[in-house]
Amino acid sequence: MSETPLAADASTGSGLKLRRVGTFRGIRVLAWDGDVLYGCRGYQIIRLQVNKTQVNKDQEWEEVARYRPVWWRNLTARATLSCRLVRDGFHALAILGSNHQTIVAAVPGALITRTPGDDEFHVSHKIQRGTRPLHITAVPSGRIYWGEYFDNRERAEVHIYVSTDHGRTWQIAYTFAARSIRHVHNIAYDRWGDCLWILTGDNGAECKVLRASCDLQSVEVVLEGNQQTRAVAAIPTKDGLYLSTDTPFEKNHVYRLDRTGTVERVGDLASSSIYGCRVGEALFFSTMIEPSAVNPSREVQISGSQHGTNWQVLVRWKKDNLPMRYFQYGNAFLPDGENSTRYLAATTIAVESDDLATTLWEVESA
Repeated sequence: MSETPLAADASTGSGLKLRRVGTFRGIRVLAWDGDVLYGCRGYQIIRLQVNKTQVNKDQEWEEVARYRPVWWRNLTARATLSCRLVRDGFHALAILGSNHQTIVAAVPGALITRTPGDDEFHVSHKIQRGTRPLHITAVPSGRIYWGEYFDNRERAEVHIYVSTDHGRTWQIAYTFAARSIRHVHNIAYDRWGDCLWILTGDNGAECKVLRASCDLQSVEVVLEGNQQTRAVAAIPTKDGLYLSTDTPFEKNHVYRLDRTGTVERVGDLASSSIYGCRVGEALFFSTMIEPSAVNPSREVQISGSQHGTNWQVLVRWKKDNLPMRYFQYGNAFLPDGENSTRYLAATTIAVESDDLATTLWEVESA
């Protein structure tokens, strides 16, 4: 892995620099819970207590709980290439409650829940359309949401599901009418606005940014109508919502939607972006290698900004030589959740040198 040099004058760059402090092979990060970083190794959830003053390179990941998939996935999950081929492992995770013992997660074909005192996950909902949601979101009331993400070529109606009993059961909470969207990309909780942001795709008016109340009784369209409102990653902040576009048809950018409803383009990206996160006041989006005539990049990148302007590429990796159709696009997964540390975590996949590897950096001002 090579790190991109920063501009000598920090005022013209991102105002950030990253100092790599550790790399962990075979682990994918999923979510922060304060200073605890949750990840997975195959179908095992593990966590790392990240000290606020320093990271000990000898720190051990602690096993939390495991899921028992269909028998053949126990075999494919053991090797990186077969894991990539069949999209094994955990793909989204939310930690719930004051005791942090309830965990809801997405695996291929199911939503699963780990209840307090149990060391195993159990299926709480079998997914009928698609294989998994892209994100799971919890709000302070205890409600948990996820939106359907499936191919939906026929443009059938699309549901958002809710659990009000800590992930034990699920019901339809909201339905997008047929031909209104293709699928749900993300549902993000905004603690400053005490609301939900719902992102949908993929074409024309199907690309929407919606603001909703935390009980989904009120849902309003804020942005819609073109590829620049097609987003998966969202970072709520005190001053507004930061979005990165996810389009193979146009150049990709970072936008800020402020609290008055004004939209401003604040950064440029080399290709589609589907993950973002915040470390203190610093903001980060990663890019995915999805080559097109408009976005020819063969690099996975992480771009960052100290305060939401002056975005700059901080780290980059080259795509490996395996075909993307079978072994996934090159990408850098950034964890969900609230991070109280000064460390950035990312898992890279389908890249040279750091395939299915998690790297931890200390974020410093340049």
